[in-house]
This record gives sequence, structure tokens and C-alpha cells, in this order.
Amino acid sequence: MVGVRAVTSLTNPTVKAVRALHMRKERDETGLFVAEGLKTVTEGVELGQAPRVLLFGQDAAHHPLLQQAAAATRSVGGEVIEVTSDILAKVSRRDNPQAVVGVFRQVFRPLAEVEAGASACVVALHRVRDPGNLGTIVRTADAAGCGGVILVGECCDPYAVEAVRATMGSIFAVPLTKASEAEFTAWRQDWKGSMVGALLSAETDHRRAEYRKPTLILMGNEQQGLPEDMAALCDVNVKIPMRGRADSLNLSVATGVMIYAATG
Repeated sequence: MVGVRAVTSLTNPTVKAVRALHMRKERDETGLFVAEGLKTVTEGVELGQAPRVLLFGQDAAHHPLLQQAAAATRSVGGEVIEVTSDILAKVSRRDNPQAVVGVFRQVFRPLAEVEAGASACVVALHRVRDPGNLGTIVRTADAAGCGGVILVGECCDPYAVEAVRATMGSIFAVPLTKASEAEFTAWRQDWKGSMVGALLSAETDHRRAEYRKPTLILMGNEQQGLPEDMAALCDVNVKIPMRGRADSLNLSVATGVMIYAATG
């Protein structure tokens, strides 16, 4: 492949820089993140986001999608590097690593620009803590055609490797926004549709609530749910009935139920 260099050393500066992106501090400082797998990298390229660094193993060297990703990387002045399986394992911190790893720029949409557009629903998450949950929610929001995900307050990083893995490529398709509680509270006043919160103590069944389009779904975090001040912002708070012994759902599952109630 034209314009490719080979690296075999784990101490190579570029390899070390990619490995460092597993740390949030490094991601915050550089504005970069790691996406693993040819499918995920291809999703980024097809949605107009070219890798800044593209690492690949011999197994993927001749795949036509890799050729496209390499061309996109070179078009923005990025590096295309063939590496060993040992390097891929270190970069991904997995015993069975993907054959392709891309480094991309993070993208956050300003809160002032958030609107539902043609979609029926936007999701807001208050202080979500688990990157796997967050990634799964982003993937579900993509599947349902939601207009975006807003991270309210101190949330986990949507560009953590675990979160990106869980999105299965949807990290590139769903607009992400960060906001403080105060910013979100002020912005919410101009929301044109309804705002529905999920609350264990609510009396209204989620299937019987009015979801006035566009609907803003607000979910609390895994441990505490929605605090009173956030619940008070909603037009209605709803509960998802529990018929078995379990008294609650995993956050990503509950959010999926709410998304499809709002978009159905």
C-alpha cells in the first residue's frame, strides 16, 4: 500500500501516543479517541470523519475498506501504519485485538444547536457513570433515529474505549452534547415538545404518558436515578412496571424502553 510505514516497536512514539488514549486525561488534552475494528473505522470514514492515525495488521492489509480508510487518513495528513499483532494487542488492551485501529477527533455539538429536527426524540442522561451503558444507549439512539444524546452534569466519557466499543460504530452517527445542570435547565425552557423523565416513584405508566413530539427523554444515573431538581423539569415523570422480583432495569435497557415508547 502506498504511503504506509511499518512499525514493530512498542516504544514507537506514535504507538505510545495511541496507547495513552485509554486515559481520560490524555483524551481530554488531545481531543482524540480510539476506535477499534474495520467496521467501526469505516463508519467514521463514511460519515465524513477521517482517522488521524490508522494502525492495521497484516490480516487486513488488502481489504478494500482498509484502502478507503487509508486514503481518507492521508487526505487529512494522518499517518497510516502497518503494525504487528503484539502492538495491536497493546494498543487495544485485548488478547484478541481487532486488525484495525483508528484514532479520530472527538466531536461535541453545542447545546444551543440541539434540536430534534426530523427525529421524534432526543435523549438526555444525568450523570451516567458506566461507559458500557452509555455506549449501548448511543447505539440504541442511533437505531431508533434519535436526534442526539445530551450528557448532563458529571458523566463518564462517551469517548472511552469501552463506550466506543459498545456503540458498534454509532459514536459517529449520533450527535453528542455536554452540558452542566444549570445550562441544561436554562436550555430546556425553549424545548418545543414534551420532556419525559423516568422515575421509580412515578405513578404514570410509561405506556400511558403523552409523548408530544419531539420528545426529550431524561434518564437518571445507575445508582440514584433522577434527583428531584431534574425530575421537576419534566412535563411528566413515568415508571416502567416491574412484574417480577427485580425492582429495576439496567440503565441502558430502561433507556431503550423509553426511546421506543417515545418514537413508536
